[in-house]
Amino acid sequence: MTTSGAQDRQVVLEARGITKRFPGVIANNNVSLKLHKGEVLALLGENGAGKSTLMNILYGLYHQDEGEILVNGAPIRANSPHESIERGIGMVHQHFQLVPVMTVAENVMLGNEITRGRFFLDRRRAAQQITEISRRYGLEVEPNALIADLPVGAQQRVEIIKALYRNADILILDEPTAVLTPQEADDLVRIMRTLVDQGTSLIFITHKLREVLEIADRIIVLRGGKVMGEALPAESSEASLAAMMVGRDVILQVDKDAAQPAETVLEVRGLYVRDDRSLPAVSGVDLQVRAGEILGIAGVQGNGQTELVAAITGLRNKEAGTVLVVGQDVSLATPRQISELGVAHIPEDRQREGLITSYELTDNSVLELYYRKPFANGIIRDEEQIDAHCTRLVEEFDVRTPSIHVPASSLSGGNQQKLIVAREFSQPIKLLIAAQPTRGIDVGSIEFIHNQIIKKRDEGVAVLVVSAELDEVLALSDRIAVMYHGKIVATVNNSEVTREDLGLLMAGAGPQGLGVRSWELGVGG
Repeated sequence: MTTSGAQDRQVVLEARGITKRFPGVIANNNVSLKLHKGEVLALLGENGAGKSTLMNILYGLYHQDEGEILVNGAPIRANSPHESIERGIGMVHQHFQLVPVMTVAENVMLGNEITRGRFFLDRRRAAQQITEISRRYGLEVEPNALIADLPVGAQQRVEIIKALYRNADILILDEPTAVLTPQEADDLVRIMRTLVDQGTSLIFITHKLREVLEIADRIIVLRGGKVMGEALPAESSEASLAAMMVGRDVILQVDKDAAQPAETVLEVRGLYVRDDRSLPAVSGVDLQVRAGEILGIAGVQGNGQTELVAAITGLRNKEAGTVLVVGQDVSLATPRQISELGVAHIPEDRQREGLITSYELTDNSVLELYYRKPFANGIIRDEEQIDAHCTRLVEEFDVRTPSIHVPASSLSGGNQQKLIVAREFSQPIKLLIAAQPTRGIDVGSIEFIHNQIIKKRDEGVAVLVVSAELDEVLALSDRIAVMYHGKIVATVNNSEVTREDLGLLMAGAGPQGLGVRSWELGVGG
C-alpha cells in the first residue's frame, strides 16, 4: 500500500460538513473527509473525540444534524445500517455483533438468509459462499463452528466476512486491534492488505500509533469533534501524531525512578485454576509482589492470565493452592472480603466486570463503597456525599462527561476506563491488580493511567500488572513474570531482559537456552 497517487483515485465515500449534537455535547462539528478507492484512511483521536459517532453516521446508526454524505459521488441519507449496507458500506464494531450460540454460517447470513424452498435455511450454500470469501481474502474460519468456541481474532474475521458477504466494498473497522493479541493483530494487518489489494476501501479507527504508521495511506486526526489536521505516515512520527490528537506534547515513555521494594503484600503458592470449559488454565503458579514494586505478567493472551487474576481477586474458584494478601489467607474469601483488605482491581473487561453500564456515573463510582460511611448511614444512602465523591473523581481523573448523572454506557471507552481507575484509587489500597489497564484507549489516557500506576507504586502499593501489550509490560514493570500454558516459565528483572528475550519466552522457548543465569525459573519471588 502506497500513498502516492491517492488523490488521483476515485472518491468512494465523502462526508461534507457533518455536525451531530447530543444533549450537552457536540460530538461532530463540521467534519469533512474523503475516502479513495483502495485506500486505508486512519482516523485518530482521543476517546470522545467523535470518531465512533462519525462512523455510526456513515453506517446509518445515527443521522447527522447538518451536512451530507456521498457514496461514489451520489448523496445518500442512510436511516439504518441496512440502507448503508445496500450502498456497499460495512462496519466491524469494536464490540462484535455476533450471537454466541449460533454457528459462523448462521451469524453471517442472519438478516440476509439463503433458503431452500419457503421455510428452510440453506446452510450448505451459505457455508460454500463463506468458504469462498475466506479463501479469497485469507479469512480462515470454519463455517459450522459455534461463535462461542472461537477465539477473539476468529470472531473478528467472522465480522469482516459478514460485511463482505453483503458485498461491502467500503469497510469501517472501529478499534479492530483493541481486543487482539499481538499475533492476531499482525494477522489482521495481513487481511487488511489483502482487502485493499482486491479493491476494498478501509476506514481504520485506532489508538495505536505504531499501527497507524504501518498500515495507513492517509491519517485524519479529530479532537473535540473537529478535524485538527491530515497527515501522511511517511511524514509523521508517533510523537507528532500524539501531539495532534491531544493538543500538547505527550510523553510516550514511562518516567519512573528505581523501585524500593519492601515487604511481600501478595503471595501465591501452588495455584491451580480451571477455565470456563473445566480445562487446566493455571498450573502450579507461584509468585510474590512486594510493596513498592510492579510485577508485570507477560504472555500471549489465553495462557492463563485471565484465570490467574480472577482467582486472586476471588472471582473464580481455585482447584488448589493458596493466595495470601498482607499475610492473610484469602483462598476462600469473597471479592468483598478481599477488597476490604485494601485490594484494588482494574478488570480486563471494563464493560462486563468493571461497570454496570446502565447505572449512572454516581452509582458506578461507589460500587464497592456504597454500604460504607460516608456514603451510607445504615441502610440509607447519602446521595449528597455520593454526588460529591463522583464529582471529585471526575475532576481529578479528567473523566470527560456532560454530567455525573448520565449512564456509564454513554462514555467513550477511555473515559469508562478512567472512571474505573478513579474509583479503585479513591480508597486506601495496599495491592493494585491491573489487568489490561489501557486496552483500547488513547495515548493521552494511557499516559495518565500509567502515571497513576507509577504514583501508587511510589506510595508503597504493591502492583500486579497483566497486559497483552509487551511494550506496556516493559514500560511499567520492575520485574516481569512470563506465563506460558498456565505456568510461570521465568521471572526476570526488567533491566536484565530484552524485548526479543521476552518474545521467545512468551512463545515457549526455554529460558535456559537464552543464556541468562540470573533468571529465576518458574518462581515469582
